[in-house]
Parts: sequence; structure tokens; C-alpha cells
Amino acid sequence: MQKLGEFKLPHFFNYPPYFTLQPVRDTREKQVQLWKELIIEYCRAQKVFIIGLEEDFPLFSNRAIERRAEWTDKGHKKCLILWHRIQEWADLIVHFVKENGLEDNVMTVEEIRSGTESRGTELYGIDRSVLMRALKLLEHKGKLVIFKGTSTDDEGVKFSL
Repeated sequence: MQKLGEFKLPHFFNYPPYFTLQPVRDTREKQVQLWKELIIEYCRAQKVFIIGLEEDFPLFSNRAIERRAEWTDKGHKKCLILWHRIQEWADLIVHFVKENGLEDNVMTVEEIRSGTESRGTELYGIDRSVLMRALKLLEHKGKLVIFKGTSTDDEGVKFSL
């Protein structure tokens, strides 16, 4: 069992799904409750009354499973929560493309995030910055080309899987 100071982390802290937002409502509610309890117990044990957003908070990173919070601004007021690594998001995109027969098609970035094909998948509603990072990774690997339109709504993706 991993320790933070004298605080013993629960056994599930090193279990990646604990850091992955669960899609099933009942499971997600249990997960959120476990996180609330963990944060409260940790703060009680460590006598932490305020969590400074500009400071590193030990529960928001886990080197053993390579998961951590990522700040989106220099002031550390907004935190990006990656319940999948960028590579895993990229894998989900490839799966989505193949499953929908889009291997040689063009889609807009918005269609990937909110189109008919993405409804009911983890890609539906994905944060645009996370999606763009995954798409850029796939572009770097030669699996697609991102092209710009006249506005960000016009950005397109040409798959070549």
C-alpha cells in the first residue's frame, strides 16, 4: 500500500479505472463518492483545511500508473482531467473511425466531438483541446491530416488508416 506521509492510500488508488471517469452512472457515482471520501480522509489525516489550486496536491498524481492532473493555465486555476492518456484517446479515435467505416473520409473536428456517429461513444462531448492533442498525435504517426478552414469550426480531418 502506497503512503503519503503517515496517510495510507487505499488499495484501489493504484488501479487505473479509479482515475478513469466511469461511463456507467451507478459506477461513476460510487467512484465520485470514493474520491470525495479519499480527499476528505487525506485532508483530515494531514490537517489540510485548504487545497491551494496553485500547489501540487498529492492525490492528483500517481506515478505508479502514470496519471496526474494537468493545469491548463499558468495561474493553476483550471485543471485538465485526463481519464485516458492522449495515446488512449488516439486509439479510441482509430477504433471509432474503423467501426464507422471512415478510413478514407473527411470529418470536421466538431463532427467527431458531437456528430451523429460519435453519439454513445466516449468521443461524444470530448474536450476540444484533448481531441486536438489526440488528433495531432495521430497526424504525427501519419494516420490522418488536419486541415484548417476559415474558422476553428471549419477544421477538418482526413483519415488515412
